[in-house]
Amino acid sequence: MKVEQIYTGCLAEAAYYIESNGEAVIIDPLRETDPYIERAEADGARIKYVLETHFHADFVSGHLDLANKTGATIVFGPTAKPNFEAHIATDGEELKVGNVIIKVLHTPGHTMESSTFLLFDEEGKEHAIFTGDTLFLGDVGRPDLAVKTDLSREDLAGHLFDSLRNKIMPLSDEVIVYPGHGAGSACGKKMSSETWGYLGDQKKTNYALQAMTREEFVKEVTDGLVAPPQYFPKNAVMNKMGYDSIDDILAKGLNPLSVRAFKAAWAEEEALVIDTRHQDDFANGFIPGSIFIGIDDNFAMWVGALITDLQIPILIVADEGRQKEVVTRLARVGYDNPIGYLEGGFEAWTAAGEEVDAVEEVTAADLADRFDKEGMNVLDVRKASEYNAQHIVGAQNFPLDFINSNMSEVSRDKRYFLHCAGGYRSMITASILKSRGYNDVVNIKGGYKALVETNLPMTEFEEQITEL
Repeated sequence: MKVEQIYTGCLAEAAYYIESNGEAVIIDPLRETDPYIERAEADGARIKYVLETHFHADFVSGHLDLANKTGATIVFGPTAKPNFEAHIATDGEELKVGNVIIKVLHTPGHTMESSTFLLFDEEGKEHAIFTGDTLFLGDVGRPDLAVKTDLSREDLAGHLFDSLRNKIMPLSDEVIVYPGHGAGSACGKKMSSETWGYLGDQKKTNYALQAMTREEFVKEVTDGLVAPPQYFPKNAVMNKMGYDSIDDILAKGLNPLSVRAFKAAWAEEEALVIDTRHQDDFANGFIPGSIFIGIDDNFAMWVGALITDLQIPILIVADEGRQKEVVTRLARVGYDNPIGYLEGGFEAWTAAGEEVDAVEEVTAADLADRFDKEGMNVLDVRKASEYNAQHIVGAQNFPLDFINSNMSEVSRDKRYFLHCAGGYRSMITASILKSRGYNDVVNIKGGYKALVETNLPMTEFEEQITEL
């Protein structure tokens, strides 16, 4: 028996590969299918099942393409009603895979169809649970992401209480917990940075598994929740209703365009241009009107949080050789309409003599030297929880997460100095502001990490409150 976790850091997402005696299972795959198919082929195994713990909200799963390419059966837990052929398992149903058994445990709460898969080894011993978003290390799934339900988040939290107490906690302490996500995911609020652990440890340390009443649990799990990223419900619908093959998305997006063709497509399609280079390169020069979201950070999450239309035509500026990575990561969160990339990248644009823009930057030390001598408007674009923990005295919190709804808070007549924790989010903010006509913006290099080393007046440090 082989069990492998396939962890994708930019989404804080874990898929799983299980193989026994020539048969394999994939649990919660990402949209690109080749890695799973190649992994099974390396073992000489046939993928028998694609197991989905629930209708995911934070990414588009690869269940449909994987099943179509391998002949595997898609399996959901009880109550799931997908718009495509799938096996809807009953609670307690056992699936045979080679010499091992996987038992379906219906664990509603995160969503009503949410299920946990219990793996028994060749000797029939409980080995591991694949919990999806029911149980994380240090946390449990938020109860407000279900697709089209009449149940309140409090109702769902009540179901989650029952699922944990009746289905998960009675299992042996030695059972390994393989969750669907780790720290950094917006599907929970107190997740550990570890990506697997033992159930016995979770019984001791996970706040949601401690002795409490149902009412106390509901209050604890729902307290502090903020609105999920706008793309979450849209991805959940895609996972339930179906979507285009990623092969078609790649074929469409990996379309090299000359500078002339790029400009024509931009105008004709009313496309959005996303520059995915490093923020330092973007600051030094970029195509006016383009938006920076760098591929080397939480690219997919920020695309999903900021671009409200999943079908908007997208043109890509990328470093050579990284275009496929960009299109793939767009598709992971449901952005299925990339229409091409700038052949030759930004260098081709400048070589053609086209207009360029840049983002003015200052160091934290330079800002500190000028801070008391001239009035300046500092925008702290970190999350409210980060800002509340500690910030520059006088800085205004302008979270990037909510920039689309907070534009009325800034003025085109003012000069703004922007910072986040390290520089990535503030560069995104600068690019959005400049694309909307707010041209007098200055990025603070190094962000908050650099600012704390200066003599700028800071608020007293407070315990940081987790915010999704």
